[in-house]
Parts: sequence; structure tokens; C-alpha cells
Amino acid sequence: MSSGLPLRLELAPCWGFAGLLLLLHSVAGACVLAVLEGWAGIATASLVLAMGCAAAWDRALLRAARSPRAIEIRRTGEALCVLADGKSAVLAPLGGGAVTRYWVALGMRSPARRSLLVPAGMLSVESARLLRLWARWGKLPGVASGQRPA
Repeated sequence: MSSGLPLRLELAPCWGFAGLLLLLHSVAGACVLAVLEGWAGIATASLVLAMGCAAAWDRALLRAARSPRAIEIRRTGEALCVLADGKSAVLAPLGGGAVTRYWVALGMRSPARRSLLVPAGMLSVESARLLRLWARWGKLPGVASGQRPA
């Protein structure tokens, strides 16, 4: 990456993540039904399941108007999340267990969203590796500062 252009990591829908969100919200709805009886339990469980569908639509399938579409990492080390509506928000690594081989959790400075979870299935293998490196160290691999490129 020798040019001054930002590295753009395109996000793809992740059906496995969507299925996991739906499964967890279905289990939560079943737990609500086990505790609440009658129409109140059915209505609450239905709302919990609807929230799971909305989360899967927005966060995993990337189909909502403000869903993330790409991550741009600049040479300065700053990263932006480009949303479907054309706006962008600054990303910040969270540190600790936020970076694993299966996901990267990032903080997002946006009024509508506080965090971004990027499962490994949303990026190609190389793109996921670069995102993990940036989230862990705050920079991308390349020529060390003070050295001339070959």
C-alpha cells in the first residue's frame, strides 16, 4: 500500500451472523414466553423476535439505509466506516478481547450507532487480516517510518 489513497475494505452480508442473531432472539422470546403468560407474553416475545429480525437486517445482512458498507483505513491510521446513505463515522479500536480471528469489535463515533461488530464472514481473508492488524496496532503493515520504499 504505497499510495496515499485509503485502504477500502468492502463489507459483505453475513448469513451466518444473521442466523445467529435470529437464533438468539428466538431463544430470548421463548424465555419471555416461559415467564409471562397470556397476551402480554405473546406480544413481548413477538417484539423480541421482531427486534432480532431488525438487527439481522441492519447489522448482518447490511440492507438498512444506515448499514455499514465499507471501512476505509487512511495512511494516518484513522479509520472511517462508510454507511449506505453516504455518510461516514470515525472508528476506534476497542482493545482487549475485541479482536479475535472470528470478529473485530470497533467503537463508532456516530449518534445512531455506538459500535460495529465485523464477523470474519463479512470480509475476505486478507481484508479481515488487515482489519485485525489495524484494530490491534493502529496501523497497517508497510515500510517502517524513516525508511525509503524499495
